[in-house]
This record gives sequence, C-alpha cells and structure tokens, in this order.
Amino acid sequence: MSSVSTYLNFPNSTEKAFEFYRSVFGGKFIGGIRRMGEAPQDPSMPALSEEDKKLVMHVVLPILGGHKLMGTDAPA
Repeated sequence: MSSVSTYLNFPNSTEKAFEFYRSVFGGKFIGGIRRMGEAPQDPSMPALSEEDKKLVMHVVLPILGGHKLMGTDAPA
C-alpha cells in the first residue's frame, strides 16, 4: 500500500512545531522523539554541544488518511 509523507525541517524548533501539530491532529509520535544525542558520534566529526544533543533528529506524527508528518531540527 502506498502512502504519502511530508518531511519538515525547522531551525531548532521542531519539537515545538510537532507538539502543536499533535494538539491539532491528535495521535502519538511513532517511536517517540529521537534526539541528535542518540546518534553514534563519528570520531572524525566535531562533537555536538550539549544544546545540539537535545535537538530533534527525527519525529513522525501520523495524521489524516494515513499521511505522516516527519521532521528534524536543522542546527546551524
């Protein structure tokens, strides 16, 4: 079965936006909110700041008709 998803990027405000979408559409986030700090760190890359570790890496909210809203934060 085919489905449609919309992927949204926000400048460090994804969690706030998705909490709003959940208040409008209801439902639950599939798999919760995944944080940047949960991803394994590549030793060749600079370490994330404590603030950036709290950013949203991935979130999914099913809405009307099987459509899924997905999102991530876009750190500087």
